[in-house]
Amino acid sequence: MQTAIAVLFALLAAVSNALATVFQRYAARSVPLSRGFRPSLIVELLHRPVWLGGFAAVIAAACFQALALLNGELSLVQPLFVLELPFALLIGGMVLGRRMRGWGWGAVACIVVGLGVALWAASPTPGVQRPDLGIWVLVLLSSVAAVAILVGVALRRPAGAVRAACFGAASAVGYALTAALMKDATHVWSDYGPAGFFTAWQTYCFAAAGVGALFLLENAMQSGPLVASQPALTLGDALVSLSLGVTLFQEQVRTGWWLVPEVLGAALILLGAVGLARVPLTSTLVGSGEGAGERPGGDGEPGGDEQSSGDLPGSDD
Repeated sequence: MQTAIAVLFALLAAVSNALATVFQRYAARSVPLSRGFRPSLIVELLHRPVWLGGFAAVIAAACFQALALLNGELSLVQPLFVLELPFALLIGGMVLGRRMRGWGWGAVACIVVGLGVALWAASPTPGVQRPDLGIWVLVLLSSVAAVAILVGVALRRPAGAVRAACFGAASAVGYALTAALMKDATHVWSDYGPAGFFTAWQTYCFAAAGVGALFLLENAMQSGPLVASQPALTLGDALVSLSLGVTLFQEQVRTGWWLVPEVLGAALILLGAVGLARVPLTSTLVGSGEGAGERPGGDGEPGGDEQSSGDLPGSDD
C-alpha cells in the first residue's frame, strides 16, 4: 500500500513540476524582452495569474515529493521524475496549440516503457529510514567531489555538447542528493515534528543542494544543445538516486540476470530522452531564454514535427 502511495505522490510531483515549467515559461515570455532585465520584472510577473499558478505548482511539487519520499524508497521515487519532461510536453502542447508527430510520441513511449521495465526488474525494497551520520559524510564528500570534477571538466571545454553534458550530469548529482537529503528530513519531521525539521542539518543542506542543482542546470542550458544536457540530467538523476538508495538507505534491488532488463530499460529511457530533446517544443519549454525563442527547424533542429503557432499566446513580442 505504501508503495502505491509513494508512486501516486511521485507522479503528482512530476505533473506539478511540468505545470510549473509550462506556466512560468508562458508568463515569462509574455513580458517584452526589452523589459526583461528591469527590477520591475518580478512585479510584472506577480500581476500575472499564470505565473502565480506556476509558483504554486512548484510548492505543490515539493510537498508531493516529500510525501512520496516519506512513503517510498529513493530508488523508486526519484526515477519516476523522468516523466516530468513528457508531462511538460503534453501540457505545453495543449497550452501552446502545438502537437507532436509520430517520432515525438515514440520518444515518450520509450521513456515510459523503459522506466516501467527498469523499475519492474529492479523491484526496490525498503531499507533504513535514517542513515548514520558517518555514511552521510562519505556520501556528501563523494557527491561534492563528483560535482567538482564534472564542473571542472565543463569549464575547460568550449560551449558545446561536452560542456552541456558535464553541467547536466553535475546537476543530476545535485538533484539526486537533494532528494536523498529531503527523504531524511521528512523522516525527521515524522519523528520529531516541525521543531525537529527546522533544526535538522538535512533541511538546510537539501535547500542548498537544490539551489546549487538549479544553478548547474541553468549553466547546462546555456552551455550547449539540449540533446546533450537533457539526457545527462534525465538518466543521471535516476541512476545516481538508485545508487544513493542502495548505498545510503540500504535499499535492495535485484541483480544477476535482472541486470539485463534493467540495462535495457535504462537504454530505452536514454533513447527517449535524446529523442525528446530534439523536439522543438522542448527548447521552448526547458531551453535557455535565447533558444526558447527559436522557431522549429532553426539551427539544425528537425523542422515540421510540430504544428507551430508562433510565439506563446499573449506574447507582446
